[in-house]
Amino acid sequence: MPWVYRDRAQAGEVLAQRLVRYVHADVTVLALPRGGVPVAYPVARALGASLDILAVRKLGVPGHEELAMGAVASGGVRVLNDDVVSRLGIDAATIEAVTRAERARLADQERFRGSRAPAPREGRTVILVDDGLATGSTMEAAIASCRKADVAGIVVAVPVGAPSTVAYLAGLADEVVCPHTPERFRAVGLAYGDFSPVDDEEVRVLLSVVTRPGGESGPQGS
Repeated sequence: MPWVYRDRAQAGEVLAQRLVRYVHADVTVLALPRGGVPVAYPVARALGASLDILAVRKLGVPGHEELAMGAVASGGVRVLNDDVVSRLGIDAATIEAVTRAERARLADQERFRGSRAPAPREGRTVILVDDGLATGSTMEAAIASCRKADVAGIVVAVPVGAPSTVAYLAGLADEVVCPHTPERFRAVGLAYGDFSPVDDEEVRVLLSVVTRPGGESGPQGS
């Protein structure tokens, strides 16, 4: 499929236009690291909302790590893709070993916010943002994590997604906003002209900017 978005930042601007009804509402924007952060930043700015991350890690199939057999998220959440596990005959010991390794890496993502306290979630609507949906395992884990936090509502917002995944997550979240759902979906990155990897420093810089009432932004503590 031809690319639709120049880069993640422009994709976030498109999403923000689809979410204008949440301007200055009681919402928190939560990005899935790392790729979701530059998408979520323009969304948070446009809505005048707090921006934070939700730590989540894919559980890759050993030897084929790009294929998700599930995901883990903060709050002790784990979801499994039963179809992948059954089809590949992945045993419980392997699942537990991968789970332990990826849960240890969740702490690395939590450090992205530095000394800043986590943004409020309980009783608020959270908008979960990533750069796209393929299997949807990490987003499913993010949704489960937010449900445990007793949020008021969950909106999944992504620029591009596989139609079947978008439909599945629509049954788990309160709303899914996805402007581009190509029938012949192959990969998230194909929707972007620039899908360069997002490094740790970019994540830290974007998270260090606080959106104030009125939509103005500035460095943390300024």
